[in-house]
Amino acid sequence: MAANENVLIMDHVSYKYSPGTAYEVTALDDVSLTIKEGEFIGIIGHTGSGKSTLVQHLNGLMKATEGHVYFNGQDIYDKDYNMKNLRTQVGMVFQYPEHQLFETTVFEDVKFGPKNQGLSEEDQIKRAYEALELVKLPEEFFLASPFELSGGQKRRAAIAGVIAMKPSVLILDEPTAGLDPKGRDDVLSLISEMHEKRGDTVILVSHSMEDVANYVDRIIVMDTGKPVYDGTPSQVFANYKELEQMGLAAPAVTYVMNDLKDAGLDVATTATTVFEARDEILRMLNK
Repeated sequence: MAANENVLIMDHVSYKYSPGTAYEVTALDDVSLTIKEGEFIGIIGHTGSGKSTLVQHLNGLMKATEGHVYFNGQDIYDKDYNMKNLRTQVGMVFQYPEHQLFETTVFEDVKFGPKNQGLSEEDQIKRAYEALELVKLPEEFFLASPFELSGGQKRRAAIAGVIAMKPSVLILDEPTAGLDPKGRDDVLSLISEMHEKRGDTVILVSHSMEDVANYVDRIIVMDTGKPVYDGTPSQVFANYKELEQMGLAAPAVTYVMNDLKDAGLDVATTATTVFEARDEILRMLNK
């Protein structure tokens, strides 16, 4: 592993809400994870599984009840650790982007992060233009109020505001919540394109296997505050029956391929996208 790699490590992290009271709830239970530079990770789980609590530990928004979090080899809980710097390096886009938008115009909103980093006015403008172009928000909206935007446009503006700070890790907590199917596909395709262009680490939180199946390289499935599966999409979806018991559905392709196998056809069931399924069915037919 290169010394300059940006690596996030959770070392035996537990988190309890209202510890020591009758309302105590364990949201994270002894979680240990390593997230390497350049990975595209999907964190999946039903409501209450601990996925949002987990990612809020990665940039110090929440502090572990037990355990440690390391970024680039440094313990973020050290008393002299620069938490402000961590949050520009590990950027978070929340589920409801309107909670992050507050300036009079979209452009001023996107400039806010670079301004907070102490960059010159010229660099702030440059960063804002680059970020807004990257999220493909039409220029006609740059000087509009962020509150006049549609749900999908707000989502793009909020993502631009975070990437303008050039974080090395981008966390998106349910970025498709409340969007229609086209809006969902647009936002996920956008995130995937940005990942390919910039090579940043991307952590995508969702409750939908279908949403992430086409995009991520690694899936972490959370249940009752701990990771129960961690692997490639095909490795994780091989456990689709167990996932159903957790209230999660595998992609439709997984069920189709398993039905074909059960019907006696010689197909591998590891396909997780329509394209992989097509290739596998053609391979079988050409045998």
